[in-house]
Order: sequence, then C-alpha cells, then structure tokens
Amino acid sequence: MPQRAVKRKRHENHNHTAMFDFFRKPKEAVKLCFSTDIHCHVVPGVDDGSPDAATSADLIEHMQSWGIGRIIASPHVTQNTFENDRASIEPAMAQLQAELKRRGNNIEISHSAEYRIDELLMQRIEAGDLMPLPNDYLLIENSFMQEPWNLDQLIFDLQVRGLRPILAHPERYPYYYNRKNRYRELHEAGLAFQINVLSLAGAYGKAERKVACHLIDAGLVDFIGTDLHRQSHVDAINAYLKTKEARNDMSALSAVVKNDKVL
Repeated sequence: MPQRAVKRKRHENHNHTAMFDFFRKPKEAVKLCFSTDIHCHVVPGVDDGSPDAATSADLIEHMQSWGIGRIIASPHVTQNTFENDRASIEPAMAQLQAELKRRGNNIEISHSAEYRIDELLMQRIEAGDLMPLPNDYLLIENSFMQEPWNLDQLIFDLQVRGLRPILAHPERYPYYYNRKNRYRELHEAGLAFQINVLSLAGAYGKAERKVACHLIDAGLVDFIGTDLHRQSHVDAINAYLKTKEARNDMSALSAVVKNDKVL
C-alpha cells in the first residue's frame, strides 16, 4: 500500500475512534463501600484541612454524593503544629453544625482525632485526655520519616488501657515498602489498619496505590477513610469513582471494612 494511503487509513481510524468516544455514554460513578467516614479533615480552621465552615459544608455535600451518611471527623493532634483538644475543636464543630443547619443538611457528624505518635500523645495518654472513636478505637499516625521507636510498646499500652489502636494510612509510610512483613507483625499485635480512598485513587502516587492494594489482598485492611482535606481531593476521588479500579476495589473491600459495623 502506498505510504499516503497508509496515512489516510490511520487518519480515518482515528476519526472513527474519536466519533465513537464522542457518542459513548459517560461512565457512571460507583459509590463508596462504606457510609461512615472516620478520617477526614472537615472541622473548620483547626488544622491543614478546611479553612472555614462554608468550605467544610461544601466538602461534606460532595462526600454525601459518594454515599457517606455519617462523619466522624479527625482533626490532627500534633505537637508544635496542631495541638488540638476539645477546647479548640468543639467551637469549630459548632460553627460547622450551624452552617449545615442553615443549609438544611441533617447529616450525622461528630469528631474524634488523628493522633501523631509523639510526646504530646504520650502526655495526653497519661492525662487520660483523649478523644477516641466509638467503642474505644483510637486513630493514630506514624511519622512519615521513620517508624516511631516505641510503636510496639504503644500498641500494648493502649490495649492495656482498653483502647483499640487504628493506624491511619499505613500505605503512606515508605519505610515499610521493602519490609512488608512488618505490616503483618503489627496487625497481629492488635494494630488495626485504615487505608485512604485517596491512596486507591492514586492521588499520592503509584506506590501508595500499589501498597494499599497489597494490604487488601493480604487481608490486612480493617477500615477505610477519605482523608479529605480540600477540593483537589474531591476532584481526585470523583475521577477515581468512575474507574473500573474503583468498582473492583469497592467490591473487594465491602465485605471486610468495619466502618459501619463497629463504630
């Protein structure tokens, strides 16, 4: 076939594909496989999440479109940055609830916290000044630089005090990527795992999605959360929920995640 004819044929095929894509129906978004979100940053003005009540309410309305009907917000509690407690969180929660009421939105919303493992957490434990999830679950997070030196002891100490620790987004700690056996050791020691929808969406990168999928396949996922902070996170989750990967992920997780069962 002459070269010119080949080029024309390719052009015709391209036009045909483009026309087919134009008439193809948009993909329908899948819903999340849980209705209770235990990890999001929608309490206004207390951390690096939503800055004000109106923005928080906007974020919550997006969450509702994904199937979320109950929110237990998790403001950061981190030494020297976000040293939140009831005194800082509850007035902000009141502002948010007033904004939701003004909009006629009656979603059930409360708060716990996401505790960084640091000296402030140790002080709060000793003082008995914690804000756990229902049924004495406590959401904790590692440093992103290295595993806390006292993690194993902390798991034990929390359990002795009747608390059930949940590790936030274990798939985001790169120091575990080459020692995945550590995940199972921690899980068998009684540390529950909560992965992020944003990790599954690839919002942080390919490695985080890959490890999140590994944890699902290994049967090590107990909870899932959005970890929603801002509109760019909404956009990432909206795009993800239209993919085949989302449908497969939600199907795999629906029978194992405990968000709606124990909290």
